[in-house]
Amino acid sequence: MVGVCAASWLATLIFVAWQTGFEILCGLSGPLAATVASWILAEKKYSRRPEALTTLMIVLFGAKLVFFAAYLAIMLRVLLLRPMPFVVSFTVYFIVLYLIEALYLKRLFGRGMNPSREIT
Repeated sequence: MVGVCAASWLATLIFVAWQTGFEILCGLSGPLAATVASWILAEKKYSRRPEALTTLMIVLFGAKLVFFAAYLAIMLRVLLLRPMPFVVSFTVYFIVLYLIEALYLKRLFGRGMNPSREIT
């Protein structure tokens, strides 16, 4: 996830001014930090106690609500970033990174399943 974000951000720097590039970087940083942290925690929890993963995901959801509210307020009210490039970047990276995390979770859950016991 980090590599994809870094590569895409560096690619955008070719086409946009430095200020816009900084706003795009700020837009990707929050979703990237949240997805990487939640993925690491989920993978560790699943390897130790898979039955506790749902509880962890609920707790992480609440923490992310608080984190993203504070993050958006700081970026837009304190750093005074221009809303359009920041919000577009934030939205695109949020959607893409959570899609990637969902695919990682699907792969993680698939490793734990025994295909011979599945009902067809």
